[in-house]
Amino acid sequence: MNKRTRLIVSLLFAVIIVLAAAITRFYVNVPENMQSDNNKSEIVSTVETDSAGNIIFSNGKGSFGIADSVRITANPEWQMLEFAGDGRCIASKKIGSEILFGCIDYDGNVITPFIYREIKQYIINNSTIYCAESAVDGSYVLYNENFMPFFRRSWDTCDFGEDGIVITDKSGTYTFSADSGELLFKSASVSGEVMACPYNLNIYSRVLLSKLSPSIIEKMISDAEKYLEYAYTLKDGILPEITSGNFSSFVPAFANDTNIISRKMLGIPEIHIYSVSSNDGIPKYDVSVNADTEIIYYDEYGERKSLYDNYRISVKFSGSSENDIYAVSGKFELDSPVYPEPEPVIEENQEQNIMTVN
Repeated sequence: MNKRTRLIVSLLFAVIIVLAAAITRFYVNVPENMQSDNNKSEIVSTVETDSAGNIIFSNGKGSFGIADSVRITANPEWQMLEFAGDGRCIASKKIGSEILFGCIDYDGNVITPFIYREIKQYIINNSTIYCAESAVDGSYVLYNENFMPFFRRSWDTCDFGEDGIVITDKSGTYTFSADSGELLFKSASVSGEVMACPYNLNIYSRVLLSKLSPSIIEKMISDAEKYLEYAYTLKDGILPEITSGNFSSFVPAFANDTNIISRKMLGIPEIHIYSVSSNDGIPKYDVSVNADTEIIYYDEYGERKSLYDNYRISVKFSGSSENDIYAVSGKFELDSPVYPEPEPVIEENQEQNIMTVN
């Protein structure tokens, strides 16, 4: 390379360096409001403003975003936005062929997954409650004002009315009121069937309900059903479903009465849940069942007899939440049925003497 060529290359290289430095200085020193001009051009109209001055805006193309006084914080990629308090918005977006709802923060981060067909807001006694309907199965989830679920489960139905918030599942109906952001348990009605015997449990005591939840009630009722089946059928395989503790605490119906041939439950006219005293500070409960029962037995003369009576059965529980509630024991109130007085056996010659006297 001759001297002239080397000079030209050196000059070109110097020019490139100068241009690169100039471009860098331009982007570094450009004012912040100029950097956001392209973004702000997306804000065609303001839809809603919150108390802090944040806005939901439209880009004029059917999409919505969020901006503060300086910049766009959530790009206009949502089909619907609605302020929900505490820095959150209810949002909708087209996913696949469906419009699905969820919740985002002001920066566009997903707080509640986009799996809902609809999310409705309710204001009750200064409490904000959101009811979200699943797009998959139509079930419902209840959220508080911070979009934290009240229950770790969904519900078959959810109604807001004069009686309060009524939620149902396959087991029961539960009614709540709301106050200061909390749900207050008002009543519970649980239905079920064990060994072809239907029953219905109703709870209205506010004191008792303040210690319970739908899941605790359903857990106790489910385990009480299993104990009843075990008590009447003596199927040992049922007990491990109730407890991993001492099986001897769950006593079959009249287990020590050798006169009994069979036991059969005919009906459950009454079932209740009671709170019982506790010595260790852990809540204790008694599921009390009155069961109509048929007993087939041998009387003292060896005659096969039938007895129909109603017996009280107690299944005790311990625990303070749905995570730790467990069955402690199960037993019948009586150790043995109260048998009727047997009819005296009349010998053949005695019967003939009686006939002669007559």
